[in-house]
Amino acid sequence: MAKTSKSASKLSKKSARRPAKKAETPAKPEPRPEPVEPVVKAKRNAGLSASELKHFRELLLAKRATLVGDVTSMANEALGKNRQDASGDLSNMPIHMADIGSDNYEQEFTLGLLESEHALLREISAALARMEKGAYGICMGTGKPIGKPRLEAKPWAKYSIEYARQVEKGLAADIEVEDPAGGRP
Repeated sequence: MAKTSKSASKLSKKSARRPAKKAETPAKPEPRPEPVEPVVKAKRNAGLSASELKHFRELLLAKRATLVGDVTSMANEALGKNRQDASGDLSNMPIHMADIGSDNYEQEFTLGLLESEHALLREISAALARMEKGAYGICMGTGKPIGKPRLEAKPWAKYSIEYARQVEKGLAADIEVEDPAGGRP
């Protein structure tokens, strides 16, 4: 046992004489430059002239006015207090179960239409906001200008036709439109 303690004491004396090893810090790898894609700066409002912008603004405002009127009348019809109010029925006759089912179906159908009309109103509001920011007519997916024929057909379009096709096929992400007013359109 004496031999074991002598060798242990020798080791401790040797380690005491040797300076402690410094903790080695791993060498930091050189940062790699990220590939830079060429940035194509789109022209303000896709290079549309003032008269073209005015035309598209008028199209958007006219569609919005039509939708607001439709939404109001549909809401009044769908959310009537009772069957007589909702359907305009003046009779006080007992209601048949089939009539109740039909009324419920019509109400649900109208509420579904209301939801899609509200979504379209949000898209129109977002298009008007993009127009104010100078981003109108520029595809939100690619950053390239949207064709004028597409804007004529759908002035609230947020994508070029090519990108919209990719979204429909599930090959590209659909970017949610935020209501610039922060609430209901």
